[in-house]
Amino acid sequence: MKLSPSLFGSRAYRTETSPFGLEMEKGGGSSRFDLGSSSLPCDLALDIVSLLEASDVCSLGSCSRFWQDICASDSVWIALYKRRWPSAVGDLGALPSQGCKTFYINKHKKLASAVSDVIKSVLEWSKSGSMEVGYYLKAISDLGSMELGFKDVQLFLFRREHNVLLNLIGLHYCIFSLDIPVSIIFIHSGSNFLLHDPVNLTLQSVDVMEVLESCQVSEQQVCVSWFMLGRWFYGFRLPDEHRSRIVSLTELAMGKEGEVLGVLNRGAIHEVLRVQITTVATSTA
Repeated sequence: MKLSPSLFGSRAYRTETSPFGLEMEKGGGSSRFDLGSSSLPCDLALDIVSLLEASDVCSLGSCSRFWQDICASDSVWIALYKRRWPSAVGDLGALPSQGCKTFYINKHKKLASAVSDVIKSVLEWSKSGSMEVGYYLKAISDLGSMELGFKDVQLFLFRREHNVLLNLIGLHYCIFSLDIPVSIIFIHSGSNFLLHDPVNLTLQSVDVMEVLESCQVSEQQVCVSWFMLGRWFYGFRLPDEHRSRIVSLTELAMGKEGEVLGVLNRGAIHEVLRVQITTVATSTA
C-alpha cells in the first residue's frame, strides 16, 4: 500500500488542490467572511496561524494575498515542525535554504514513503490473517528508526481502512517508543496525557483516546496467542502451555491487558517459544 503524501485530512468545502494534495476553497467575493482584510496585526495573525494544523494553514493561505503571505511565513512552519517532530528540531538548526514550508512538506513526503514500505511489509507478513511476533517487532523497530511523532502515527497508522495489525503497531509504538504510559492514556475519553518533549523541555497535550475514537479504531480487536515451555516440577517437566487472549486496542491502552502487552513487547524469548497475533473480525452493526 502506497500512502498518499496528503494525509492531513480533507473537507468538503475545499475545491482547489494545495501543495499537500488537500482540497481547498479559494477565497472570493462570494464568501460570507472577508478573510482578505489585512487589518489584523501581523504578529497576532502569525500567533493564531501557528496554532493551526498544517491542513488548516494551507486552506487559510488560499483565501487572500494577506493570508498567503502569513501562512507561508517561516515562523509558522517552524512552529508546525516543532509541534509534530519535537525530537527532530535539531534539523532546524540552520534554516533550510528552500524555505521551512518546503522543508516540512518534503519531510512529510519522505516519512509517508518510508511508512508505506513498512505497511507493505506488514501486509505481506500477515497475508494469512496472522503475524509472528518477530515480524511485528521488526515493523516497530523500523518505525522507531524514522523517529515518528504522535501525529505521524495518527496519520499513517490509526486508519480504519488499515489492517488492525497496523493499528496495533501504531499503539505499541506510542506506548513503548513515545513513552506514553498505558495507565495514563485512557483514564477517560476526555483526559489528556502530557507528552514530554525531551528537546525543548516543553509539554504537548495529547488526547490519545479522542484520536483513536475519531479514527474509529479504538474497538478493533486482535487475538494474541503465545506458547510457553512447560515448567519443571519436582524433577518433572510439565506440558508446554498455550495461552490465547482476544483484546481490543482500548483494553490494551487502558492497561487492562498488561500481560498481553508485555508478551508483545518481549517477543519470543526465554520461556516463551512463540507469539502469534491474529486479526479478529469486528461487527459493523
